[in-house]
Amino acid sequence: MQSIIKLIFKLAFLLGAMFASAQDISGTWKGNLNVQGMELPIVFNISQSDDGYTTTLDSPKQGAYDLPTDKTVLEGSTLTITYAQIGMEYTAIFANGKLQGTFKQSGQTFPLNMTKGEKETKKVKPQEPKKPYPYTAEEVTFENAKAENIKLAGTLTLPKDVKNPPVAILISGSGPQDRNEELLGHKPFLVLADHLTRQGIAVLRYDDRGTAKSEGDFSSATSFDFATDVEAAMAYLQTRSDVVDVTKIGLIGHSEGGLIAPIVAARNNNVAYCVLLAGPGVDGKTVLLTQGKRAAELEGYPAEDIAASQEASAKLYTISANYKGEASKKEMKAILHDLKTKITSEKGKAELTDAVINQQVEAFTSPWMRAFMSYDPQVSLQKVNCPVLAVNGEKDFQVLPKMNLDGIQKGLQHNKDVTIKEFKNLNHLFQTSETGAFSEYATIEETFAPVALNFISDWINARF
Repeated sequence: MQSIIKLIFKLAFLLGAMFASAQDISGTWKGNLNVQGMELPIVFNISQSDDGYTTTLDSPKQGAYDLPTDKTVLEGSTLTITYAQIGMEYTAIFANGKLQGTFKQSGQTFPLNMTKGEKETKKVKPQEPKKPYPYTAEEVTFENAKAENIKLAGTLTLPKDVKNPPVAILISGSGPQDRNEELLGHKPFLVLADHLTRQGIAVLRYDDRGTAKSEGDFSSATSFDFATDVEAAMAYLQTRSDVVDVTKIGLIGHSEGGLIAPIVAARNNNVAYCVLLAGPGVDGKTVLLTQGKRAAELEGYPAEDIAASQEASAKLYTISANYKGEASKKEMKAILHDLKTKITSEKGKAELTDAVINQQVEAFTSPWMRAFMSYDPQVSLQKVNCPVLAVNGEKDFQVLPKMNLDGIQKGLQHNKDVTIKEFKNLNHLFQTSETGAFSEYATIEETFAPVALNFISDWINARF
């Protein structure tokens, strides 16, 4: 799950900007970035103000638009753009109406030349709701007293003509997510919230801490910290008896959110129900090992490379779960450098640069990863007594369906109201897909398969 967010940053969030002194460089610039034989169109939208230039990125092929860069500096005819979150730097020379530059990330350098063109029109996915909505959408904020009173911002949607409806809190997957869980042009939580609210179920969705309009530090937080954010959302809804039934507050978690929901439900008896969307039923090490293996298979890596990577990953994940400071980091680097000598494909070798190895080590030793590796969801599942719906897609490569649904069922064997469902042909995002590969996510027009949406809302409404 966490690894998928790194892939998204690596392939989708590529940026830049351009200008030259005494010349107008504002406007839309286009070019193609060649990444491992794949041509990725990149569009930079440059605007100027009294404070200088700002740039947003469009990646039309991946359905990503209006992504903001961090910093744009123009010195003479040399432009430098940085995006700290993904460790990127773009440097270009403006000459003869063109930008000639290089894009650097993760120790790799790619040529990226740009010419002016027309601004790309953002394509709205067919399932995204359009205003006016047939329900009320209220902007809300609430505080987490367990996290220095950080304020979390979200949207509460309320069905019209339904008095005190049940309510669902949406819990996003790994990585910094906004309230819509926006990914590669899709907004799964917007579509899900819209569907549920039209079916008479109120929904609270919010930006992760440190993301979009929410306060806090995302980078230092673990799944257990995010669980307290969910509890803060529950506490807020308890104050809204004017619009929802406070005895019918449920949790809907996707991916990592499907791990967090049982953690919250296990220690809060007032959780009315849980819906686990592609939630893990086994420990973090097993989730990531199986995820990595299936992802590599879908990308066509040689079997010997996959086997070598699996062996190295197993060692890395064990070290992560038993982290001992700098000694652990040193051991991890040695394992990754050794792995590079065993990889046979040029594609695989090119990806294991020194910079990438350093970044991987930092990721593997982050607070989030260490907590994820060492936690077995059985601990919380065995204490969840409220009704539970656990669903997954047949073609989910990130959280493999059979293994994880079986694990969830095992942990809930004491629970008298459990529904387990695997949807044919659906991927990790619950899109109808051909292979389930990550590369399909952006190209699929569907955001959330109606068959899954209807199953979820019907299951909730059947209980109230």
